[in-house]
Amino acid sequence: MSASAHSWKGLSLGARAFIGLVIAGGTAFLLQAAMHQNSKNIAEFICYLGIAVLASRLRVTLPGITGTLSVNFLFILVGVAELSFSEAITLGAISMLAQCFYPSRPGAIQLTFNVCAGSVSTALAYLVYHNPLANMLIVNRPLVLCLAASTYFIVNAGCIAVVISFSEGKPLRRILVDCYFWSFPYYLVGAGVAGAISWFNHAFNWETSLLFVPAIYLIYRSYRLYLGKLEDEKRHVEEMADLHLRTIEALALAIEAKDQTTHDHLQRVRIYAIEVAKELGLKGSELEALHAAALLHDIGKLAVPEHILLKPGPLTAEERKIMEQHTVIGERICAPLRSFRHVLPIIRHHHEKWDGAGYPDGLKGEQIPLTARILQVTDIYDALTTDRPYRRALSSEQAFAIMREEVKRGWWDARMVADFERIVLDSTSLAPALSSS
Repeated sequence: MSASAHSWKGLSLGARAFIGLVIAGGTAFLLQAAMHQNSKNIAEFICYLGIAVLASRLRVTLPGITGTLSVNFLFILVGVAELSFSEAITLGAISMLAQCFYPSRPGAIQLTFNVCAGSVSTALAYLVYHNPLANMLIVNRPLVLCLAASTYFIVNAGCIAVVISFSEGKPLRRILVDCYFWSFPYYLVGAGVAGAISWFNHAFNWETSLLFVPAIYLIYRSYRLYLGKLEDEKRHVEEMADLHLRTIEALALAIEAKDQTTHDHLQRVRIYAIEVAKELGLKGSELEALHAAALLHDIGKLAVPEHILLKPGPLTAEERKIMEQHTVIGERICAPLRSFRHVLPIIRHHHEKWDGAGYPDGLKGEQIPLTARILQVTDIYDALTTDRPYRRALSSEQAFAIMREEVKRGWWDARMVADFERIVLDSTSLAPALSSS
């Protein structure tokens, strides 16, 4: 494995320290190999080295990150099992060098890091495989080789994933799970092939192990096919997500066409709600659901007669009863869309009140979903600060004064209103988002 070219400038102090540590460790192992050179069979070493360099060209790009994976690891494992320490380190370093240089030239720091990370991984795998304690506890040599392969994988993938996490700003755990752990079985398969080559070397002679060279290409092809499948699945997910978003936007446009007072209201509420949600630490499906609900929370108004929806004065009791049905109707409209299941509670409950006097179910306090409470305060605030047929827009200070009074009456979550007021008055991130909405 290797980290591909990326912006290595501007890395944090921690990233630079980690890179320096890996380079120092790799350099130490390379110097040790250089000072204690010995060879069991120079012809065997040259042959394996040549094949490893050629195998370095058989590589694939890892999904989701700027990194590559080559099948040269198989002959690195062969080197661990069959060659001396200095030969194994040399083979690992040169094959990694070849992997980095094809098809593009990396920067000096990146090249040095990749070579040193490969050297550290090879050295530790070699020490595990030839460790007397490991061989005493595990009599089966193929199992010891699997342990060495696991060591190589963990150290090499770990080093590169840490650097990619620093340089690309992606969570380390996500990089490991999404981009590396899927390849671990291939290392175990590689250990099996390397073990078979080692057995042939001892049973016959090392030249017969060259019959296994076609296995390298088969492993490479399996990489390519598997990654192709991953890319197809990823593309399908992205297409479905795009369709999902377009469905939301189409429905939001339908709401705006029916109720002209909601023009731009939905986009502003979305911006407010997402900002509050991020401040509260919401992420993943909750954040996505809130995003959709902010645009769709009033979709039930499509079923409200226009003379009620656009009435400039107060509603009668009967008209209010009809208007209040829009939350339930909105839930029913979105219910057939399976991907909206997390959105439905927000649409249904965004008019509940903290004291239980809201609608449609009279939920109170924390019975009201957190995402619905976020939407409540952002929806009310935007309604107060925009022009309506029956009044002019209020200033932020006037709007929050009214909302604080409504908190005292038990209508809204006091902490939510306070957090939102602080975000609106203190945050500078809302202005650009609102101006472009």
